[in-house]
Amino acid sequence: MAMRVLVTRPAQEALRWTEQLEAHGYAAVAMPLMAIEATDPAPLQAAWHRLAQYHVLMFVSANAVRAFFAARPAGAPWGAALRAWSTGAGTTRALLEAGVQACAVEAPGEDAAQFDSEALWQRVGTGPLAGTRVLIVRGADASGRIAGRPWLAERLQAAGSQVEALAAYRRGLPAWTDAQRDEARAAAQGAALWLLSSSDAVRNLGLLLPGQDWHAARALASHARIAEAATTLGFGRVAVSRPGLADMLASIESFA
Repeated sequence: MAMRVLVTRPAQEALRWTEQLEAHGYAAVAMPLMAIEATDPAPLQAAWHRLAQYHVLMFVSANAVRAFFAARPAGAPWGAALRAWSTGAGTTRALLEAGVQACAVEAPGEDAAQFDSEALWQRVGTGPLAGTRVLIVRGADASGRIAGRPWLAERLQAAGSQVEALAAYRRGLPAWTDAQRDEARAAAQGAALWLLSSSDAVRNLGLLLPGQDWHAARALASHARIAEAATTLGFGRVAVSRPGLADMLASIESFA
């Protein structure tokens, strides 16, 4: 029987991952642990109108890219000299799909040990940054406050960059069906392998199933910080894998 795998990324990304996993013989189920909700488009549109003020736009996720470009006013240009920074392959793919030229994108190399702000910093932090104007496009929490780690912004500011942050979407709790809740409870007892790609998603899981015993649960996390969050929640077995498909497939095999 094929191993059952729960893909916990937001709905649009979860669909792509379930299709790829099913193509490799796994029984993959979309189990989003984070809802991506629209914000007021006016600040995003205003940012488009002042893009000429920035040297770099840094996108924390593919969702940030899609939300920012969805608010693009008609005719608003992406300047020829404007750079885009990405933390990983999914974000880079979203930028290319949005029409940003590959030569304008800076991202960790495919051989990077991890895909995160630290890996991106290794690529961009060695250049002259004093006076560079950077807009970080990211998500907000359910209350609308900018969410996420300030690590990269702090490094940029220390290097003399001028940094702003812009919320392109809100992260909320997903509305599970009864069937999804039953599936999640069964997986908590070891019936499936959780694929975890966000520490916030792990925290949401604790809110969605309060009081759940997780000691029999198994998870594959795409970063050590996510694995730590899963262990803190109570997962009995947690492993870490690079987030690319080939690496994930190899790591899933280790749970068989």
